[in-house]
Amino acid sequence: VDLAQHLGFSVTTVSRVINGKSKQYRISNNTTKLVLDAVEKLGYRPNELARGLRLKKTHLLGLVVPDISNPFFAHLTHVIQNILYKLGYSLMVCNTNEDILLEKEQIELMRRKGVEGFIIMPVGTDYEHIVELVEHNIPTVLLDRLIEKIKFNSVVVDNYKGSYQAVQYLIKRGHRRIAIIQGLKKTFTNDERLRGYRDALREADIEIDENLIVGKDFRKENGYIETKFLMNRNDPPTAIFAFSDLITLGVLQALNEENMVIPNDISLISFDDIDFAPYLIAPLTVVKQPKELMGEVAVKLLIEDIKSKGRSEKRKIILDPKLIIRKSVKEIKYNVQLKQSERKKKVV
Repeated sequence: VDLAQHLGFSVTTVSRVINGKSKQYRISNNTTKLVLDAVEKLGYRPNELARGLRLKKTHLLGLVVPDISNPFFAHLTHVIQNILYKLGYSLMVCNTNEDILLEKEQIELMRRKGVEGFIIMPVGTDYEHIVELVEHNIPTVLLDRLIEKIKFNSVVVDNYKGSYQAVQYLIKRGHRRIAIIQGLKKTFTNDERLRGYRDALREADIEIDENLIVGKDFRKENGYIETKFLMNRNDPPTAIFAFSDLITLGVLQALNEENMVIPNDISLISFDDIDFAPYLIAPLTVVKQPKELMGEVAVKLLIEDIKSKGRSEKRKIILDPKLIIRKSVKEIKYNVQLKQSERKKKVV
């Protein structure tokens, strides 16, 4: 409006010139030049969001992340943002700190801001607010999560397969007392990894020791506290399987304080492949998730859903993880556990 008043033209005329519609509305070359020169001279910038809201097309997308400090989620955010930038979309990122109430509030806020579609990595198992998005034909993709029996666009890694392969590898290397430090309970990701762990032990006829199943969230502190607990037992494990990069960081810190060397004193496998994993003194064996591909597929599904105005056929994409074998797992004899127990008793 200010620009139109400055030039003495109608708001409609100025708007049409700025939006490149001079020829369509037969606006003279002289008027077009005057408007464009004024735009450049005054440093005018059109309000893209306001324009987008009028057209119901903001090119603004929302990404909901449970914990941006987690290297896995940070990497996914980076991948998604880069892809969307090349496609001409802006991204609004919300970190929920694994708080379901904050997740609900932020999704509602994003909707009011004109977000066209969502990629969501939800917290917990309360999905009613996400189901509501799909029921209102708001383009939505779940990433790293899967809701059974509900039609959603979803992209996940085969968490069961990754966990099963990791535990199976430990068993083949002679381990029987295998501890897991799990993440947030009752989430799809965690439960599938736990199921893979249990099935691998059962199929090898190894009794499951519930005392070796510890942990409550995907944070570093969880890995630290539970490792201290595990390694100070009278019958400690010979191997630890950490369910995330952050948990692994806590494990490494605790083992260092206990003067335990990987893999001589304890073997370790991590789900995810943190950047420094290959560069540790004992390069870390990991279950690697295809983060770049996960981001690419999630964006592809979301853009397709946006083009169909939320009415496209919903798909569940399950990607394969890969066990990367390095140097953090020791081959042991079965009776090594007895020796560890004896050593603990002597120390006590």
